[in-house]
Amino acid sequence: MKFSFRPTEGAFYELFTRAAQNLVKGTELLNELGLPGADVQSISERLTDIEHDSDQITHELYKKINSTFITPFDREDIYRLGSLLDDVMDHLEAVGNLLYLYGLTKLPSLPRELHELVNVLDLQAKLTAEAMPRLKSMKDLEDYWIECNRLENDGDQAYRMLLVRLFSGEYDALTVLKMKEVADELEAACDAFEHVANTVETIAVKES
Repeated sequence: MKFSFRPTEGAFYELFTRAAQNLVKGTELLNELGLPGADVQSISERLTDIEHDSDQITHELYKKINSTFITPFDREDIYRLGSLLDDVMDHLEAVGNLLYLYGLTKLPSLPRELHELVNVLDLQAKLTAEAMPRLKSMKDLEDYWIECNRLENDGDQAYRMLLVRLFSGEYDALTVLKMKEVADELEAACDAFEHVANTVETIAVKES
């Protein structure tokens, strides 16, 4: 039987789980943008509130790292995972804010490919939220990082097709510039979810 000198400090796992649950809330809000009569200002403001809560969770995590003598796994990995989860939330908030501030939701409709990217993010968020509690046992995580990486490939494809749509001549130049910035944030969020999954894989390999 394997014996470990590391404690099973529950607070770290709870903070990771709370941070990941906020990502699900964030992607669900972005999905509301596709609903008829969506209140874009409200969605943007609620995303900002969630982002502030995620910042607080990250600060709690850093304080916990500094006040804990022996951590459940490497401090550097705890710090990195917390920072990457926060990065995803930053990108999700930026999407909502840009759509609102640039007035892009006043278009007859947002590109279908943009909604496809949001759907990919929603799946990644749910996978991540389901995986975080399993860090405590370090079991049944492989399917998570494999699927999250596969979804990132789907996100890349949707991003490329969105760019094709933007540069097809359907939109005026200013709208293209604004929408490209939103597209870049969406793709960055997809990549950030993959970075979270890769970090979880690294942690699991170290602890196995």
